[in-house]
Amino acid sequence: MSKKMLGDIMKQAQMLQEQMAKVQEEAGAKTVEAASGGGMVSVVANGRGEIISIKIESEVVNPQDIEMLQDLIIAAVNEALKKSQEMMKEEMGRLTGGLKIPGLF
Repeated sequence: MSKKMLGDIMKQAQMLQEQMAKVQEEAGAKTVEAASGGGMVSVVANGRGEIISIKIESEVVNPQDIEMLQDLIIAAVNEALKKSQEMMKEEMGRLTGGLKIPGLF
């Protein structure tokens, strides 16, 4: 492999890395929402997999059944995180043209 070819490959890799950073930053600003219990608990997460907000309707707060509320929160959080990961995969897939690159979601 010539030095020019190697230089071109390195340049392309650097451009891809910069584009990936930009996509990750943009996806981090996007949000997804998930709910459980028929919308009684809703969770918003960003593209970085961070929980932004949790909303709980007062009707589901029952001191006699805290376990149900905990289950609803866990279900909504897990679904929001799953949606966040799927969104990031989709964004990265656009960048890589659908190629499966190890280490990228």
